[in-house]
Amino acid sequence: MFLSLADNYRAVLFGSSGGIGSALLEKLAEDQRCSKVYAGSRTGKAARGARVVPFRFDLQDEGSIVEAAAMLDENGPGDLVIVSTGLLHDEAVSPEKSLRQIDQDVLRRVFDINTIGPALIAKHFLPRLSRPGKSVFAVLSARVGSVSDNRLGGWHAYRSSKAALHMPVRNFAIELGRTHPNAVCVGLHPGTVDTPLSKPFQRSLGPDRLFAPSDTADRLIAVLDGLNPGQSGRIFAWDGEEISP
Repeated sequence: MFLSLADNYRAVLFGSSGGIGSALLEKLAEDQRCSKVYAGSRTGKAARGARVVPFRFDLQDEGSIVEAAAMLDENGPGDLVIVSTGLLHDEAVSPEKSLRQIDQDVLRRVFDINTIGPALIAKHFLPRLSRPGKSVFAVLSARVGSVSDNRLGGWHAYRSSKAALHMPVRNFAIELGRTHPNAVCVGLHPGTVDTPLSKPFQRSLGPDRLFAPSDTADRLIAVLDGLNPGQSGRIFAWDGEEISP
């Protein structure tokens, strides 16, 4: 597991009830080197365990993020913060196939969840990372957020929100390096994972391109464990490959 973090490290996981988030929660809760996992979801419920402390948050409510940060203050600094949240589609949102489908309300909501919400979490949790040892802040992104890698177009709100997320990741890494020289701040592309988020888009995928959540969690943890502060501010895929902006 996380061999590069201090013994008895503390982890904070936003989005612990999602497909990838629940798999990450299970892995962190099993890690004997992890003393506590603060598991955040919209309901505030999580699998109970000796190391798991559930809390409620709403990405569109900064006050709930402030409350979560206060909870961490009561228990000491955090060593690992993972933001495992995101919106591609739901009952009111569908990825656009053409610019004619762009909708102002959808754009606002997707940016709220995919860009603004993670930025607010960073605002309140980056200053609370432990030092002087290694600490990690990671947020799930997507390869489709790469401008230079875009060959297909479409999915305007989702692509744009993830591309917009990459800039604050870089900005935060620069600022964080001044106060936490051993910290790592990165974005992660998990690949296509067998979760409700990807379910409508799995039909054309071969089995080698669709990952189980548990396997994805193992890969993402391995990537984060191997990163050093010199790699902060970048975006990495599940296999450790750096993704270009």
